[in-house]
Amino acid sequence: MNDGRRLREEVERDARRLDEARRKRSVLAQARFLGTLGLVMVLPMVAGAYLGRWLDERLPGYSQSWTLSLLLLGVLVGAINVYLMLRD
Repeated sequence: MNDGRRLREEVERDARRLDEARRKRSVLAQARFLGTLGLVMVLPMVAGAYLGRWLDERLPGYSQSWTLSLLLLGVLVGAINVYLMLRD
């Protein structure tokens, strides 16, 4: 009976330590998360701007319309990505 009680105490102690570790995030883990959020937001915007610029150069008469349209689309896609990441 002593072994069963000791095992239960060890499991409870390990569960408390695991819960405490989940609640406390290290500074490095927080920085990694924020960096990932930044990339998830910025990459679609940059890709949209570059693709729009390339299309504007290829198609005469459109001036900056592709660049602005795809940049705004990139902002929308980036915002959706950040929302989905934070929701999880």
